[in-house]
Amino acid sequence: MIGLELLSVMALLAAATASPAKVDVTAERAALFKADKAWSEAAVSKDVEKILSFWTDDAIVHPPGQPAVIGKDALRLYVTEGFALPGFSIRWETSAFEVSASGDMAYGLGSNVVTIDDPQGKMLTERGRGVTVWRKGKDGGWKCVVDVWNAGPNAPPPAN
Repeated sequence: MIGLELLSVMALLAAATASPAKVDVTAERAALFKADKAWSEAAVSKDVEKILSFWTDDAIVHPPGQPAVIGKDALRLYVTEGFALPGFSIRWETSAFEVSASGDMAYGLGSNVVTIDDPQGKMLTERGRGVTVWRKGKDGGWKCVVDVWNAGPNAPPPAN
């Protein structure tokens, strides 16, 4: 009987100290690129509910020069008001994703282009760069938790 108890304790200890399953970072990165591309396409098509589906319920967005936008209700209003601006459009492309060793968090780096009409109706274009933080849900899907962007660097002056 002592042998059986000892064997049970050893089995429990082995299970508790076993290394977790190895994360397939390449597959997770591919899933993130796929989700991010679908999100950008939803923004181009101005599908508000689809756009919102890529953020977590507690997501925080830090737009340049504005207060943080926190949570789905505030994000819905922010996105809807943005699309109502004359000439507004946004698109982005993420160039890199880094996935945590645990496989449940990641961040992305990318660039974006935002257009809007000025008061005279002339289209203005701003190029920016952004950082997104993603969390993997219990369903295995990725959603954005933090979204931050700012203006990209100015173009260099022309060479003489």
